[in-house]
Amino acid sequence: MYVPDHFQETDKTQIAAIMEHAPLACIVAQTDQGLIANHIPLLATPDGSLIGHVALANDMHRLITPDQEVLAVFRGDDAYVSPNFYPTKAQHHRHVPTWNYQVAHVYGRIRFQHDTQAKRAVVGLLTRLHERRVNGADAWRMADAPADYMEQMLGGIVAFKIEVDRVLAKSKLSQNREAQDYEGAISGLRATGGEALADQMARRLDKPK
Repeated sequence: MYVPDHFQETDKTQIAAIMEHAPLACIVAQTDQGLIANHIPLLATPDGSLIGHVALANDMHRLITPDQEVLAVFRGDDAYVSPNFYPTKAQHHRHVPTWNYQVAHVYGRIRFQHDTQAKRAVVGLLTRLHERRVNGADAWRMADAPADYMEQMLGGIVAFKIEVDRVLAKSKLSQNREAQDYEGAISGLRATGGEALADQMARRLDKPK
């Protein structure tokens, strides 16, 4: 990924926020059949690794060899930025359209896990996180399903863990613009449906220099 210095995201808290906000990662790997890509919800564990699971019918766990390097792409908010957003456009017209976005590329070695304990743990952790976000105190639990049905469902998946080696993140948020154009981009994004990205840019104005 091309990352100019002014767009490189090095704040670990911000990188974690990108990954948490966009947990459906695209996992890319080179195999004997060429490049493959799968879109899979991932969860970062306290030790820094990523966990998830795939369907047993998905050839991903057969095509990727143990401890092979994979790339997990977490794509955060994005929005089109028009030159019309910049107040200085009227002065010199030296602006062109662009796109603002946040993304994190996580590289690591993957290992698939076929044992029931690992599969149950992965499903339990992912379910607890997302159910609590959606349903709060009424969150669905694995125990709500009949035991035999749950065992059947677990038999149809393969768990995995990615041991992270390096992370490359990018926050392209108009940092290369002068102050009035930066604030103009925020206003323009708010007016065109890019509120989430505008909020992210506005928070950066509040950070100590």
